[in-house]
Amino acid sequence: MIRFMKRVGRISRNLAQAWITGVWFFLVAYFAVHAFQGDSSLSALKALEQQQQLLLAEAQATRGLRTALEQRVLKLSGAELDPDMLEEQVRKQLGFTHPDEIILFLN
Repeated sequence: MIRFMKRVGRISRNLAQAWITGVWFFLVAYFAVHAFQGDSSLSALKALEQQQQLLLAEAQATRGLRTALEQRVLKLSGAELDPDMLEEQVRKQLGFTHPDEIILFLN
């Protein structure tokens, strides 16, 4: 009977250790799977970094366009009126031309 109890004791200790080891393996596998798949994975992080680069480039281009538009507005402001810019705007918006003129607007 004592030998049987010793065996049962060893088996229960081994099962307890195996259970703890199994839990650790499950936790490691769980976090490893989620590190490479899902919305918060490494591949999603890489995609977000690429999107960030594209958006930064777009913001820089928009900033350049805004600066160019601000310069045009300054030329049309009351303090410094550029006659060439004013003439261009009048011809473009109102269509005023002389009969012998051909006007081409280039972007």
